[in-house]
Amino acid sequence: MTPDTDQPVAADTYAELRRGLDVGLAKADGRMALLAQRNDQTERDVDDLAARVAALEHSRWPLPALGTLCSLGALVVTVWQVLGR
Repeated sequence: MTPDTDQPVAADTYAELRRGLDVGLAKADGRMALLAQRNDQTERDVDDLAARVAALEHSRWPLPALGTLCSLGALVVTVWQVLGR
């Protein structure tokens, strides 16, 4: 058996351990909340960037059409020079 004098020390030790555990859990909860907030912000940023890329892809000229347009321009200039002389 343990003497009665050890019980208050054990109760104080348990109370200190519990406070330490509560503080540790509060810190972990705060860090997890911060990470969740950062994750949400990152998801919004990725969605915004995906929308911007989609808009840029939609508004760009396809290379075959650009090549055809340049060829037609060169043909028009050639015909104009031949007929102009």
